[in-house]
Order: sequence, then structure tokens, then C-alpha cells
Amino acid sequence: MRYLMTTRPTDHTPDENLHTEMARFVEELTASGVLLATGGLEPGGLRVTSTGDEITVTDGPFTEAKESVAGFALVEVRSREEALEVARRFRRIVGDGESVIQQVFGP
Repeated sequence: MRYLMTTRPTDHTPDENLHTEMARFVEELTASGVLLATGGLEPGGLRVTSTGDEITVTDGPFTEAKESVAGFALVEVRSREEALEVARRFRRIVGDGESVIQQVFGP
């Protein structure tokens, strides 16, 4: 089962050990085959909408900064509970904030 985990930006300064702990966590998940992809996202982006034959492109940002998505991880695990445990471990490393877990369907 694949899950997309997203995290929202925070306004607190990260702990000085964050990068070391996160690198170790990412390395562990990658080596075990759980982590398929990860990355940070630009705060703006482009919105592409269609109505009939008309395609409209609008520059972002589109939401308040605290509601945007700052980063993501795509993981492959055996169950929803395992995805939740990965998210819990991530939150323990990065501290206060919010993440969302969504199952990814399809091939």
C-alpha cells in the first residue's frame, strides 16, 4: 500500500540536530524500501483549471502560508497502521506541526 504524507510549514526554528536525525531517518526508510520519494515544495506553484475548451493558468500562492503543503514523502508499507507509525516517527523528529496521510490508489 502506498501513502502520500504531506506536512505543513511551521514558524518555529528547527532544532540544530534536526538535519542529522532526519538524514538518518530518510536513510533508514530508503534502505528498507519504504521511502519511494521525498521533497520540499515551493510555496507558490501554478493552478491549471479547465472549463470546456478553455485552460486557465494562475500563479500562486493560493492559500494562507500555514495551510499550504511544505513537503511530502511517498511511502510503501503493508498497512495503514505502518504508515501512521512512519508519520509518528517523523513528527517526533521535526516537532510541533501537522502532517496529513492519504492512501494512494492505482498502479
